[in-house]
Amino acid sequence: MGGCFSKPKPVELKIEVVLPEKERSKEELSASGKGSPRAYQGNGTARHFHTEERLPAPHPYPGPQDCVEAAVCHVKDLENGQMREVELGWGKVLLVKDNGEFHALGHKCPHYGAPLVKGVLSRGRVRCPWHGACFNINTGDLEDFPGLDSLHKFQVKIEKEKVYVRASKQALQLQRRTKVMAKCISPSAGHSGSTNVLIVGAGAAGLVCAETLRQEGFSDRIVLCTLDRHLPYDRPKLSKSLDAQPEQLALRPKEFFRAYGIEVLTEAQVVTVDVRNKKVVFKDGFKLEYNKLLLAPGSSPKTLSCKGKEVENVFTIRTPEDANRVVRLARGRNAIVVGAGFLGMEVAAYLTEKAHSVSVVELEETPFRRFLGERVGRALMKMFENNGVKFYMQTEVLELRAQEGKLKEVVLKSSKVIRADVCVVGIGAVPATGFLRQSGIGLDSRGFIPVNKMMQTNVPGVFAAGDVVTFPLAWRNNRKVNIPHWQMAHAQGRVAAQNMLAQEAEISTVPYLWTAMFGKSLRYTGYGEGFDDVIIQGDLEELKFVAFYTKGDEVIAVASMNYDPIVSKVAEVLGSGRAIRKREVELFMLHSKTGDMSWLTGKGS
Repeated sequence: MGGCFSKPKPVELKIEVVLPEKERSKEELSASGKGSPRAYQGNGTARHFHTEERLPAPHPYPGPQDCVEAAVCHVKDLENGQMREVELGWGKVLLVKDNGEFHALGHKCPHYGAPLVKGVLSRGRVRCPWHGACFNINTGDLEDFPGLDSLHKFQVKIEKEKVYVRASKQALQLQRRTKVMAKCISPSAGHSGSTNVLIVGAGAAGLVCAETLRQEGFSDRIVLCTLDRHLPYDRPKLSKSLDAQPEQLALRPKEFFRAYGIEVLTEAQVVTVDVRNKKVVFKDGFKLEYNKLLLAPGSSPKTLSCKGKEVENVFTIRTPEDANRVVRLARGRNAIVVGAGFLGMEVAAYLTEKAHSVSVVELEETPFRRFLGERVGRALMKMFENNGVKFYMQTEVLELRAQEGKLKEVVLKSSKVIRADVCVVGIGAVPATGFLRQSGIGLDSRGFIPVNKMMQTNVPGVFAAGDVVTFPLAWRNNRKVNIPHWQMAHAQGRVAAQNMLAQEAEISTVPYLWTAMFGKSLRYTGYGEGFDDVIIQGDLEELKFVAFYTKGDEVIAVASMNYDPIVSKVAEVLGSGRAIRKREVELFMLHSKTGDMSWLTGKGS
């Protein structure tokens, strides 16, 4: 049991250098990409190893003391298409049976630790039940986002009708694998006024672009610049966990950027882009030439334009400092949130535990109305009211009143006056593309950058990704859309990198997003703009439901609470190119009282 297989394939092996214990425990505080094993190039040269290769190990395989091997089940215990978590003593493994073959992989999604056994197995990959990341069952590689790391793949053998799995103890404990990456071998890196790739914006799109280039063997200079004072961090978490510190939010530790030669310029604002001479100018006068450029600057939050807008203690939430300050000021005081979209509602939910009172002001009749519809919006509003949040709907802020310069009261157009010590504004955002107006890079009337499926702008060698782009959405007849969500930014950053390397990749991911409030998660997939009907299965009052958003005869989006893995199932069906018809959903609801969703994957997916 404890021994390793007698004839392992050396190519399966990989040297890993693990961070010192104290570094690792600090990183594991964050749920987003921590404690990763370091792919290490044994001989110190910069030769790149493609992802399917492994680094040549000093020994053909790890010693028996580094491995654990066990019989985990009988071959007949799993049907085709089934998954099971199995215990190896040093940790669990996800065992998958697909087309008669067994595969063993890490059992937790590296993004936030979701149990993959509860996910969806389809088309040779497993999709996370929480946020939709996809992993190839043959390699463990991450194929769709969010998250940065892949799964370990373990060896399987069948002997006397029993299934054996062999794994390194370290891989079992780490539960994530950072793909092998090239290092920068450009001699001038860090000292010259030119870079091969310049990435403006260090959110998900920018970071994934840089990592993808290194994973694909690119070893020239990469410069990532950001307005932020921090290395890339998990921005969606800001409004869900306002107390989080920058180091808990970091997507990669400082050493990671150093190891792979990804230079990050913080607090660096680009003021002009000269596409003819392939040069950008920063606010401090610094000039940098580039060969390829990715524009992923994200968006700027809209602010209030009412009387008194300059009073103190009125915030938009863009940085960890903003979020931390709001919590500090709201403790035991009166907080008001303007805007009942995702950001506003997440902030309101978080503050209920901390503030004396929380009020929400919104122009629509119900929260999330345009996105989730009237009925779902009302059910969520009720959950908030049950947690003590007071709503002022169909009105807006007329005036902010101060006492000694600090916010004291908020006056609404309905002439209601609310006591308030801190105000968070979540009324949407605009693309941060002002610096491109004279550049010749195409912008639409709203300031978005139109790109094609390869993330290319109208200027050769200039790509754009993330919140600032409109792009053709493949499964909605290439309709040009803007989808300012975390998962989509990852996917676009990857496609941009692949096309910088002339790989002719196209964006094809199905949008997937989530929100979390009062310990409950809502998941959503598709693109629901323009829905004309909502079909609800389950119980809205109990917040255990799935909502199908339809337009004409087609399901264009699905949202759910406490109904996993339905949203991941739908994402897989839509991703496979199959349309889900409204009448299928209606028929299913007529005949099914059980909430069984097998009909979804039973046909043609």
